[in-house]
Amino acid sequence: MKRNGRFSFSFDRWWSIVLKEFLQLRRDRVTFGMIVGLPIMQLLLFGFAINTDPRHLPTAVIAADQSEFTRSFLASMEHSTYFKMVGTLPDEDAGREALMKGNVQFVVSIPPDFTRKLLRGERPALLVEADATDPSATGAAIAALAQLPFTVARVDMKGALAPLAGGKAPFDVQVQRLYNPEGITQYNIIPGLMGVILSMTMVMMTGLAMTRERERGTMENLLATPVKPIEVMTGKIVPYIFIGLIQSTIVLLAARWVFQVPFFGSVIAVYLAALLFIAANLTVGITLSSLAQNQLQAMQLTFFYFLPNILLSGFMFPFAGMPGWAQGIGNILPMTYFHRMIRGILLKGNGWTELWPNVWPMALFIVVVMAIAVRFYRRTLD
Repeated sequence: MKRNGRFSFSFDRWWSIVLKEFLQLRRDRVTFGMIVGLPIMQLLLFGFAINTDPRHLPTAVIAADQSEFTRSFLASMEHSTYFKMVGTLPDEDAGREALMKGNVQFVVSIPPDFTRKLLRGERPALLVEADATDPSATGAAIAALAQLPFTVARVDMKGALAPLAGGKAPFDVQVQRLYNPEGITQYNIIPGLMGVILSMTMVMMTGLAMTRERERGTMENLLATPVKPIEVMTGKIVPYIFIGLIQSTIVLLAARWVFQVPFFGSVIAVYLAALLFIAANLTVGITLSSLAQNQLQAMQLTFFYFLPNILLSGFMFPFAGMPGWAQGIGNILPMTYFHRMIRGILLKGNGWTELWPNVWPMALFIVVVMAIAVRFYRRTLD
């Protein structure tokens, strides 16, 4: 190869290409934002928001017997930092309802003759019911319960009561894991995967819809037609709804026949919840496609939306273990509510009464994001 020939390496030409790439990156704000923003987002989420050892889990009490021993036991639960007493309930039915709705993680039931049996040395039992749909959220807290009777014995059983504190624990704590008694992680993960799959595919597919029109040059033909923005949006969304329902069916069949996930709820409720979640993701996708200039930008924006959803919705990590600001972000995302709905339907048999607290936030999300999508679509027309 000639040194000064046409195929010789030129440092000046090479440096010009390098400068050109840097200039192009600077002009592509979405790519530059991804380069800088993605590491920052991951540091914040994994460093501060993710906690695999959740504490201060909401706990309610059914206190048919109140004494210094029961109060000491409840205080020991709070001092362990795994439990947070949020109130009292009148009876067992109210406790089950609170667990089904997800209002509390634990319900402690104290029998009416607890103190009398304790003073007689009959080793009475307390019942702690746990919402075990997510085993990772309750495992450490349940393990901590085993030592609490000994703590009560050391603090309150002195003097004449000292013989009751020797040897075995003075009373038992019986734990009943509801909805997933064996702690099988597939019962929690597989239903949640439906939300992950729908979110990833629906947002990405619709995120490319509008940018594809621009890149192929068919946007001008679309703009020349007497079609309103809301008609374009909904018209592009409908085909993907059927795709989402097909994906939901595949996940449901696999959950039931491959992973043996229980199915206590209504099939109709599952599909209505999936339909609502699909609509939420499609509105996000169509909004991102209106904001992006090309398909690459649409995919990058999709990733920024998908990462908080999968990390802050309670799919991978316990929602109760996140700090308040992370839970605040998670409560904006539709995947958070869908996970609660689908797990509640399959594992708890929840009906619409229990599902409504998760239905209306998702419906509100759809309305707000759809309004934003239409507004930005009008801006692209100009």
